[in-house]
Amino acid sequence: MTTSIVNNTKNQPYNCEEWQQGYQSQPNEYNYWIDEIEGIIPDELQGTLFRNGPGLLEVQGTPLKHPFDGDGMICAISFLPGGKVHFRNRFVQTKGYVEEQAAGKMIYRGVFGTQKPGGWLNNFLDVKVKNIANTNVIYWGKKLLALWEAAEPHRLDPATLETFGLEYLEGTLNPGDSISAHPWIDPSCKLDNGQACLVNFSIKPGISSKITIYEFAPNGKLLRRHSHIIPGFSFIHDFAITPHYCLFLQNPVTFNPLPYFLGFKGAGECVNFHPNKSSSLIIIPRTPPYEDIKIMETQAGFVFHHANAFEEGNNIYLDSICYDSLPQIQPDRDYKQVDFSNLDPGQLWRFKIDLKDNTIQGKMIESRCCEFPSVNPEKVGRNYRYLFTGTAHNSQGNAPLQGILKLDLVTGEKQLHSFAPSGYVSEPIFVPKPQATREDEGWVLVMVYDGSKHRSNIVILDSENLEKSPIATLHLKHHIPYGLHGNWTDEVFI
Repeated sequence: MTTSIVNNTKNQPYNCEEWQQGYQSQPNEYNYWIDEIEGIIPDELQGTLFRNGPGLLEVQGTPLKHPFDGDGMICAISFLPGGKVHFRNRFVQTKGYVEEQAAGKMIYRGVFGTQKPGGWLNNFLDVKVKNIANTNVIYWGKKLLALWEAAEPHRLDPATLETFGLEYLEGTLNPGDSISAHPWIDPSCKLDNGQACLVNFSIKPGISSKITIYEFAPNGKLLRRHSHIIPGFSFIHDFAITPHYCLFLQNPVTFNPLPYFLGFKGAGECVNFHPNKSSSLIIIPRTPPYEDIKIMETQAGFVFHHANAFEEGNNIYLDSICYDSLPQIQPDRDYKQVDFSNLDPGQLWRFKIDLKDNTIQGKMIESRCCEFPSVNPEKVGRNYRYLFTGTAHNSQGNAPLQGILKLDLVTGEKQLHSFAPSGYVSEPIFVPKPQATREDEGWVLVMVYDGSKHRSNIVILDSENLEKSPIATLHLKHHIPYGLHGNWTDEVFI
């Protein structure tokens, strides 16, 4: 097990000041061949890793109140034959980003609490939303799309990362529509003779909420679309799929928009989590006529991300990262001054859903603090054995993500690769080897921020033996702020 611990007064395996540096903006756009490489890049590893996340943590000198308000910056790491690797990053040229760069000042309020300078009066009744395109990026239907769940996608050039503009998906979306930043790719859709399809959703919250599900063919054409009204206000960031169902966990939250309209708070500060109330699990069929919708109640805490789901007979199993509580966003708090010891960690739970008896049973299957789960793409929606996830170095308590944890869900075996004390990880991406015959045969790619050097690395891990030293470490010439999500494609763009 590759581990290291720093002994200090709190016995922490991390340094708070180093961790905070990972939230510094990266205003520069780079384009270069990576020439500082430790180890040997596998010849079979060819394709492109796309990553998205907030690149600016301030706007023209005004600090953001929450990193989720930052303008989206795409990174493309291209793996070519002969062990050559190219890096490029560019900001998504959204309308709001271009306007604020030209004006030299903040023009838009942030959804998660960032207010324009000038107090409440300068924010009063200003509900214009800046599409920040900062959450995910995926290559599908020969299009590279930067996603943010509150607005339309932006289409980019996969080779240069130039922004083409808003993308309406062959007329599927209308101006002002939104689509989730968490699509899933069904590797073998039963309705399409086994071809892959991309499944995504949009949600319009209110007293009642409207969920619309979309399924797209590999050429980007819309295959199916259906909408459903569910009771109550919904704050749903992610969902899960099986061959026959889409699953949505409706967190127990309420929303009071009045302080937002009056200019006192951001919209995210007006969301209140109720830990003593149950969550609603909404199960929507993927096969026509989409009518047998089930809504069940369960105690799940708060969920941002799901790991996977699968069916067995009359049962569905849903694996999710659950939190006992969700800290309220406070306008007078600096998100970088967090006290991890006072926050509940994300933990992996499995929910067994009996469709015959309409019951749900939940069981924690990993107590270690974890987030950003990843599975073999061929196992999406299917019974699976291996899960890879970002995790804390220590086995107990909450802390920054400093390692990658591999879980064998059959035997219970665990493997940990820790980058403590100075490494802080992003979402791991599992890439299967060509012609792989075993579920965990491949590589785990992860971007790691090195707080001791204030730079970032791309690390390639052996997914079958995660505890080994990295296969290769690619040192970037600079840092990349902590990101959110990304995807791998076997196509190489340069």
